[in-house]
Amino acid sequence: MPATPAWPLKSAPRLFVDAPLETGATFTIEGGQAHYLIKVMRAAEGGVVILCDNVTGEWAARIGSVGKRDLLVTPEELLRPRDEVPDFMLCAALLKKDRFDLVLEKACELGAAKIQPVLTRRCVADKLNLDRARAILVEAAEQCARTALPALAEPVKLDGLLKHWEPSRALYFADENGGEVAAAAFASHTGPAALLTGPEGGFDEAERAAIRAHSAARAISLGPRILRGETAAIAGMALWMGTCGDWK
Repeated sequence: MPATPAWPLKSAPRLFVDAPLETGATFTIEGGQAHYLIKVMRAAEGGVVILCDNVTGEWAARIGSVGKRDLLVTPEELLRPRDEVPDFMLCAALLKKDRFDLVLEKACELGAAKIQPVLTRRCVADKLNLDRARAILVEAAEQCARTALPALAEPVKLDGLLKHWEPSRALYFADENGGEVAAAAFASHTGPAALLTGPEGGFDEAERAAIRAHSAARAISLGPRILRGETAAIAGMALWMGTCGDWK
């Protein structure tokens, strides 16, 4: 007789939902998520799905009746509370769409608490589809088993970012002209932190001077080579997480 599979199934699909989750609170899944569960994952009554609501955490839920375009699910067990991620913010200059998509995806996977898109003089892109960007973050969180979605802010101009900066948050500036060794600079500060990375053409001299003049800013070097904007963001985040974040 075959062994009964463990509850919940490790292979169960994983989704973020807008509904607040609690034991026994049956609700309906519709739209693209229903299509994914029904048509792609072949969801059937009695099956298991893992749900996250970005508030309480991660739940194992039982699938009830399955229709052509929707299905009922009932949360049965809280598996993990919502993640407590480090207080780290990525301030990334907007890049071409596919490259900024990569930054969003990897920022979520690496554990950023907040993502602040920044507009600079040399940005090729000047706007961001926030709904699409949030969808990328949700998909990344589902893939990496994260239960807390990064907060995503609307793009802000660099001068506005600097003007309204929180004084207690260290602003590490990835300056292609050089600065402190990044790992050493990260390790010397234990409070809230942020990493500022530039666009395809880099910051211009006036922007660089304004950033360096800011009281919270610390120019850092990410090595001897000039990195693309997306590479700098990903490498800098990974180094911070390994030095000060939850990779230690």
